[in-house]
Amino acid sequence: MQTSLFDTEQAGERITLEDATLDFYPEFYASAAANQLSDHLQNATPWRQEQIRIAGLPRLQPRLSAWYGDTEAEYTYSGLHLKPLEWSEELRHIKQAIEQHTGHQFNSVLLNYYRDQEDSMGWHSDDEPELGPQPVIASLSLGGAREFALKHKFRKELRYKIALCNGSLLIMSGDTQSHWQHAIAKEKSPCQARINLTFRQIIAKQS
Repeated sequence: MQTSLFDTEQAGERITLEDATLDFYPEFYASAAANQLSDHLQNATPWRQEQIRIAGLPRLQPRLSAWYGDTEAEYTYSGLHLKPLEWSEELRHIKQAIEQHTGHQFNSVLLNYYRDQEDSMGWHSDDEPELGPQPVIASLSLGGAREFALKHKFRKELRYKIALCNGSLLIMSGDTQSHWQHAIAKEKSPCQARINLTFRQIIAKQS
C-alpha cells in the first residue's frame, strides 16, 4: 500500500458528556483511503472467533477479532488471554498517524470485524487493570457505519449515541471508562461490513 493512503483529515470536535472526555474526528481518514485500508485489513488479517465467558458460561463472540502489539502487550478480558501478533506495516502506520495527532502513545490494537448487522458487542467498559486508571482508547472505524451507544454506570438517565462512520476516529479518555459503558447493538436492517481498531496502552505487570 502507498504511504499517501495514510494522509489524514483531522478536523474534530469535543463531545460534552458528564464524567467523560470524548473527541471525535468524523474524517480522520478520507473515504478513499479508509476504503482501501478496510479492504486490505479484511483480507490480510488472521481473523478468529474467540470463545469468552459471560456470566460464567462459554460463548463465541458475535464478531471476529485479532490482537496486535508490542511483545509485552498481553491482554486479558472476559476470561480470554491474548498474546499479540507482530505489527504489520499498515497497522504501524495507522498507529503512528493517531499518535502524532493525539499526542498519546499506544503499544497494542484490538481489531474487531463486524461482518453484517448480526455481529455486535455487548455493554462493557475498557477498564481492565492492565489499561491503568484513566486509559486512552483510540477507536478507528472503517467500512459500514454502526451506532455506538454509551450509558452512564451510575446515572441511568445519562445516555448518548453516535454513528461511527467510515474513516472516523473517536478518542475516549479521562474518566470515561470508569463512569460509562459502551456497546454496538445488532441492527434490524442490513449493514455493510465494518472493521474497528481500538488502540490501547497496555501496562506491563511488574515481576
